[in-house]
Amino acid sequence: MMPSLSERARLLREQLQEHNYRYYVLNDPAISDREFDAMLEELQELERQYPELVTIDSPTQRVGSDLSNEFPTIPHARPMLSLANTYSEEDAREFDRRVREGLGEEPFEYVAELKIDGVAVSLVYEEGLFVRGVTRGNGEQGDEITQNLRTIQSLPLRVRDVEVDGVPLRNFEVRGEVYMNVEAFNAMNRERESRGEKTFANPRNSTAGSLKMLDSKLVAERPLNIFLYYLWTDDVRLQSHHENLDLLSQLGFAVNPNAERCRTIDQVLSYWQIWGERRESLPYEIDGVVVKVDSLAQQEELGQIAKSPRWAMAWKFETWSARTKLNDITIQVGRSGRVTPVAELEPVFLAGSTVSRATLHNADFIAELDVRIGDTVEIEKGGDVIPKVNQVVLEDRSPQAEPYHFPTICPCPVESTLVRPEEEVNYFCVHAECPWQLRGRIEHFASRGAMDIEGLGEKVVDQFVTLGWLADFADIYELHKRRDEIAALERWGDKSVENLLAGIEQSKDRLLWQLIFGLGIRHVGSSVARLLARRFGSIDKLAEATAEELEEIDEIGPHIAGSIVNYFSEEKNRQRIERLRDAGVRTEDPQVEAPALNLSNEFFVDKTFVLTGTLAHFTRDEAAAEIEKRGGKTSSSVSKKTDYILAGEKAGSKLEKGVKLGVAIIDEDEFTRQLQGGSEEESGQLSMLG
Repeated sequence: MMPSLSERARLLREQLQEHNYRYYVLNDPAISDREFDAMLEELQELERQYPELVTIDSPTQRVGSDLSNEFPTIPHARPMLSLANTYSEEDAREFDRRVREGLGEEPFEYVAELKIDGVAVSLVYEEGLFVRGVTRGNGEQGDEITQNLRTIQSLPLRVRDVEVDGVPLRNFEVRGEVYMNVEAFNAMNRERESRGEKTFANPRNSTAGSLKMLDSKLVAERPLNIFLYYLWTDDVRLQSHHENLDLLSQLGFAVNPNAERCRTIDQVLSYWQIWGERRESLPYEIDGVVVKVDSLAQQEELGQIAKSPRWAMAWKFETWSARTKLNDITIQVGRSGRVTPVAELEPVFLAGSTVSRATLHNADFIAELDVRIGDTVEIEKGGDVIPKVNQVVLEDRSPQAEPYHFPTICPCPVESTLVRPEEEVNYFCVHAECPWQLRGRIEHFASRGAMDIEGLGEKVVDQFVTLGWLADFADIYELHKRRDEIAALERWGDKSVENLLAGIEQSKDRLLWQLIFGLGIRHVGSSVARLLARRFGSIDKLAEATAEELEEIDEIGPHIAGSIVNYFSEEKNRQRIERLRDAGVRTEDPQVEAPALNLSNEFFVDKTFVLTGTLAHFTRDEAAAEIEKRGGKTSSSVSKKTDYILAGEKAGSKLEKGVKLGVAIIDEDEFTRQLQGGSEEESGQLSMLG
């Protein structure tokens, strides 16, 4: 008998999930890529014809079709604690002493694991299905990035069937580290470079940026992996961390295979030393070793201090360093005109990649180290985005090496005089026609966080500016007139031109905050751009705003307000915005009908609330919406302008600051009572409904 369509879809899902597990987790594929693709295409076609067959755990649902405008903030059920760090054996033995003292005569063991240099996330599974993923954030709450995490092929959307003492393990939280393999990262950078796009600094920063992208289709193109290391559930009683790692493997998660049980601190230190020597042989980056007391009961007994557990510690490796020759010092000019000196180095292999450039920060840094061209220098690469020069090897200095004099003239074709403002450590090129600043402004406008124009990366911008095709970012929307000229350039063709022009066309419909951010107004980052878009709704209303109106917005002070007013007061900037509007760029957000305000309760009207801690019956967004419906507003920071702090469970530094400033503090019960106009009876009913 032929299976039904729903049965066939179910069978395909199960087979694809199994093959995904074998390929990405076990590294032991059982079928060819072609066979896998054929099965996936069959399932996709079935779901296309019969949408009712689509399930949340279907392999076809790893990449969503919708762009997210923002990531909601979600509280963690249990805090994601930060670990105390050390680099010394002495601190390691002190940690062991404290554990022994805390447990008295109880025997115990440690588990030592590699500290993956990635991004920590929390994942929630209900009835065996992945339903929510959240970043670590501040440890108490983080950003929900579920759809982006679903793109990670090694992460199961449905776990395998596992029982503990005869009880199915179906509802739980797991935590892990999202990372990129070094070779996959390097391959991605080579591909970006070939397309003329800016390359990424290191795997960790690229991973963090990928997880916060708004389009999960683009996230799916990034080579993300994940190792899981934590399991918590109310379904069954868990005993030990090491056993939990085994349970995670049984459930179908990728678990780092190098964890070891250690009976003594000496065994832990040996593990630390061994992996400090072996770390360059791994396909991914690690920055230390994490050590935990194995027994979960003993972990509870030891407890925590502040935001760090007493039962775990991270022992970091020393920063990677290497010595090489400084061939030259070059100058970079950013979009704001800031001048940055860069060390041009004899290429040297360091921490998984070849380094040929390193930052020298500013003129004072060069003078302090007395860096000279031709010196042998030590460079280091740790958690920093860019390698940096650490010191000069003076014994290798040539007698002919001359002190470096910071230039006074901008190296750009305009050759304007560099200026160092009072109380600044940086020099600036202040000439409005500096082509290097122009390149920076155009790159910023087209960047992923702003107008997100695919294909208009650093090298392409440089090429088009050099040709005279781009003298302003508004010129981007005139490039369609040069279609044939672009196609005739070396390494260009009809397809790449079509992709670029399509990316430019799509950028016309970006959200208002992306346009505001892309304008490059000094002091206006993406978060401030969001506030401005939410407050004014259009570029025209923002352009007419006074400094006083701007300063009424929480988190915007005199410097930011003054910068915005100055930007829109310049005629050339207003003309630039008109050119963007004429080209079809959206300069306002779609109008959403605002809910009718209830201004009958004076407790809320024109009052500013700060929300902190975890509420029992409201999410923060829900509480903020209730406040705004009643004529109040919310702020993310506490100041003298704050009228009330709504404090939930585990309220932290905001509550402490509010107490110091004498701000009125209310709890959730009082908040609920005020929502109902002060009626305790109605308050209780609302609380029950919540």
